[in-house]
Amino acid sequence: MALERTFAIIKPDAVKNGHIGEILTIIEQSGFRILGLKKRTLGKAEAEAFYAVHKDRPFFSGLVTFMTEGPVVVLALEREDAIAKWREVMGATNPANAAEGTIRKRFAENIERNSAHGSDAPETAAVEIPFFFSGVELL
Repeated sequence: MALERTFAIIKPDAVKNGHIGEILTIIEQSGFRILGLKKRTLGKAEAEAFYAVHKDRPFFSGLVTFMTEGPVVVLALEREDAIAKWREVMGATNPANAAEGTIRKRFAENIERNSAHGSDAPETAAVEIPFFFSGVELL
């Protein structure tokens, strides 16, 4: 199986609650190589552009507000089967349905403040990674 890349965000709720280190440890212990990592605060226009796929959904405005309320950590990750594995490590979108030990089960407040984001397909990762990282930034 070939190496694959995925994109991840440690969302404002997890950053605010001091879970960056624990989540990074989980990422590394799950066999991911961290190719890129940045801590930053998203502007409204940037969050709207990143989540544009959801612009017609009723939760879009709340999502943009949440994602701009404080710092996030954006990551480019690599390993075999990275997209599926990261989604498994994150757990279900709704933490009430997430498996024990997953990031969302451990750290999420609710379905809207769910601690982490991950690419859902290779095509998504191919758009999301360069949204935040230039090729020379990925080590």
